[in-house]
Amino acid sequence: MYSKLFVLILCLVGSNPSSAHDHIWINVDTQNLTLSVMKGRAIQAVFDNIAIGRFGASKTRMMGDNRTPLGSFRIDRVKEPSRYYRFFGLDFPNREAADLALTESRITKETWQSIINAIETGRTPPQNTPLGGHLGIHGLGQGDHEVHGLYNWTNGCIALTNAQIDKLSKWLKPGVVVEIW
Repeated sequence: MYSKLFVLILCLVGSNPSSAHDHIWINVDTQNLTLSVMKGRAIQAVFDNIAIGRFGASKTRMMGDNRTPLGSFRIDRVKEPSRYYRFFGLDFPNREAADLALTESRITKETWQSIINAIETGRTPPQNTPLGGHLGIHGLGQGDHEVHGLYNWTNGCIALTNAQIDKLSKWLKPGVVVEIW
């Protein structure tokens, strides 16, 4: 039986695996709390003991539910310095999240359209919809290292220590795919 990671890689590279060999992408495993830097199928680095949303992860994330969204996203902005030391923003809500939320009547057609308009014009999706926003990969800032080591504590982001985010940042730039599962 194939592992989830192997199936995910196959989905990303399709029928032409060589096309993905030069592309860096990020794999976030919300069960094992690891973040892996991938280059095609090859693991470049693994960061253990990451923290996610305090109430886990979900395909149906909503504002204020403190869950990390599952799916495929891209880094669309970088904020350095930030309250959390370094912040690499995700393009959430993306089309997949918006389409699912519209189908499930969690957002209106107007909200869906505002998300889609932003995506189609290359802008950051609205961050104040019922789906929430302001999600990304970040450090601790002045946060408590002990809490980070013991609990999932974020409002839906993926958090690493400041030292980890320093090492990871050389791979993070706008356009990099982040797969969260």
